[in-house]
Amino acid sequence: MSRIVMLVLAIVLGTSEVHAQEWKGKWIATMENQSATNTWLAYRKQVNVGQVPAHAMARIAADSKYWLWINGKLVVFEGGLKRGPNPMDTYYDEVDIAAYLKTGNNTIAVLVWYFGKDGFSHKSSGRAGLLFDCDVNGTEIVSDKTWKCAIQPAYQTAGAPLPNFRLSESSILYDARKALLQWQENNYDDKWMLEAMELGKAGAYPWNKLHLRPIPMWKDHGLTSYVNPRQFPVVSTGDTIVCELPYNAQVTPYLEVEATAGQRIMMATDNYLFYCPEISVRAEYITRDGLQQFECPGWMNGHKVYYFIPKGIKVVGLKYRETGYDAAFEGSFTSSEPFLNKLWEKARRTLYINMRDTYMDCPERERAQWTGDAVNESGQAFYALSPSSHALSKKWLFELVSWQREDSSLYAPVPAGNWNGELPGQVAASVGYYGLWNYYLHTGDKATVAALYSGVKRYLDSWVPDGRGTMKFRTGDWTWGDWGEERDMLLLFNLWYYLAVKGMHHMALTLGNTADAAKYATWMEEFTTSFNQQFWTGSAYRDPAYKGQTDDRAQALAVVAGVAGKEKYPSLLKVFQTAEHASPYMEKYVFEAMFRMGYVKEALARHEKRFTGMVNYPGFTTLFEGWGIGKEGFGGGTVNHAWSGGGLTILSQYLCGIAPLIPAYKEFQVMPQPGPVKSAAATIASVAGKISSAFVNLPDKFTLTIAAPDNTTAVVGIPDRGWRKILLGNKVVWEKGSFKKQATVAGVNNDNKDHICFKVPAGEWSFTALK
Repeated sequence: MSRIVMLVLAIVLGTSEVHAQEWKGKWIATMENQSATNTWLAYRKQVNVGQVPAHAMARIAADSKYWLWINGKLVVFEGGLKRGPNPMDTYYDEVDIAAYLKTGNNTIAVLVWYFGKDGFSHKSSGRAGLLFDCDVNGTEIVSDKTWKCAIQPAYQTAGAPLPNFRLSESSILYDARKALLQWQENNYDDKWMLEAMELGKAGAYPWNKLHLRPIPMWKDHGLTSYVNPRQFPVVSTGDTIVCELPYNAQVTPYLEVEATAGQRIMMATDNYLFYCPEISVRAEYITRDGLQQFECPGWMNGHKVYYFIPKGIKVVGLKYRETGYDAAFEGSFTSSEPFLNKLWEKARRTLYINMRDTYMDCPERERAQWTGDAVNESGQAFYALSPSSHALSKKWLFELVSWQREDSSLYAPVPAGNWNGELPGQVAASVGYYGLWNYYLHTGDKATVAALYSGVKRYLDSWVPDGRGTMKFRTGDWTWGDWGEERDMLLLFNLWYYLAVKGMHHMALTLGNTADAAKYATWMEEFTTSFNQQFWTGSAYRDPAYKGQTDDRAQALAVVAGVAGKEKYPSLLKVFQTAEHASPYMEKYVFEAMFRMGYVKEALARHEKRFTGMVNYPGFTTLFEGWGIGKEGFGGGTVNHAWSGGGLTILSQYLCGIAPLIPAYKEFQVMPQPGPVKSAAATIASVAGKISSAFVNLPDKFTLTIAAPDNTTAVVGIPDRGWRKILLGNKVVWEKGSFKKQATVAGVNNDNKDHICFKVPAGEWSFTALK
């Protein structure tokens, strides 16, 4: 990546080298085991504070995770982000610790978990370390050799089966016989602990520049009883205790037992035991004598937690702690169709469990930010979650471009230490219309577009034209178009590239890069003509060299890209009604294409047919990677894959019709496409405020109620079904094909032939159309 691009990225993220030099703390660790996999370090510092201020912002960096206590009270449960804002650097947190300090002596205690291995979501620095920096009214609390540090010997690595190579986390074994008990407390005697070893200043190798954490700290729900709480205490008979969670969640299991020393308890979720095609993480605990408590700090996920407890151990209590991305479920959807309601809710739950340090493809097998998955997830988050979720999309996009290779190629998943392969289709999807441009539409974050523009342009320029108006096939490092069969790859990659250019055209106009915008506009026009001449057979799009069955994915991308003209829609509908090759990932684009073509009834029928087994599968609150579980899924599949939730976006954006027209929802549309659905309602928590749409769809009457937040304008569309008149409240605003003159709302004459449109200011509005 060029120096200019790197400088722009550094400035936007607030991570310039000058800022890094302001730190007074040093990276510290022990003299031993600084690079051993799955190392746990205990740090302590006594500091005398005079007057406690209203705020005391501590900056904390660690490789790889940390837990913070002040005066014995837990302040941060799992701080830090997996390494990788770019291939070299490290993230740091800001935590206001003022509320936990007191006048006089204070104890700072930090537990650091050093992963010590690369993964599909983490690039190890190769060295464990902690950096702490805080100024409390002139009293400096900074990490240096005056801190105490020691290996926490109780934390060890559980034996085989080991987690698969994609995971940077190890399965944790905790031997309570070796525990440093109450080492976080004020009165702990730490004289035996050695002084910490200083490893370098902030900005030093191997952690390099420090980047402020761009997403919120985790939401911590605290220790909670399971859904099926048992009567405790109970003496174990050697049977497994199965505890139910309210839904598929990211949890850390907790136990309180009375036992003799040396007995081994194993904790794992149903996902680990039954539903993950590769080995994930579990926890093991070896007892000491007496009453004892333990919470495994490494999170796992599933619908159930299994405790394998040896016979004779007295179980006093079992609980769990749910932590996760700090976003609220502020979007909503409901309709007269139970299947659609269940699909939307399961999609949101699946989305949420795949959000943490990054967007993930799944929370147990890989925890990897496959960028094609992130496109679908980001799109869902705008409709389902609070605006705090937008930061994860921004982080994803910055990481994607910040890891750009010298040959201009982009790849995913990133951050990663043991993967560097380009998937051209996924990357093109991410940098274009459905990725970066969609992010800007929903957030209005122009600075991010400006910062990433040149890197995206370099990537698009690295694709090679074929001299016919389309592009040569780009194999990438993994020539992957989708799971399943019958993939017309040349068409898929060309159309993803077109969508990338379409997004760049919009971004060039936004940034005032008129020459680029003109170049992209000319290219898109030439591409559309050439693509149709080369690949349209009269009934479908096909590469002449492709010998498989007609690919429904390629037809869908041609529609959503705008390459397929309306005259082709009847033929394409026949393809969508007969060809079912798309995976759940690509089915989102088929669903969207059919809505865009106006075939709502057929779109809903296809989506329900394809997803019914998954949505109605008992016992799961999440959607699967493939169409089923085990052999019915691609490669075994996972049971919580958010790429399958694209229907959530379509139901909110098309069925209920909510979509931004001007970035940040300064102007948006409510243009419902009800089809056969009798009623539906959706809300979204946009950056402009809460937006709602609700319709009731009867044969001779259609009502639409919307809410537009302050300082916005909405274009409201009533589906045109031959109405006699349309009322706003009790006032006629349209009758017999003509808008009525009135001051409240303005009629809009636009190219949308399927809706009768009005423009309304902020407020609540209720329209009624009558036959």
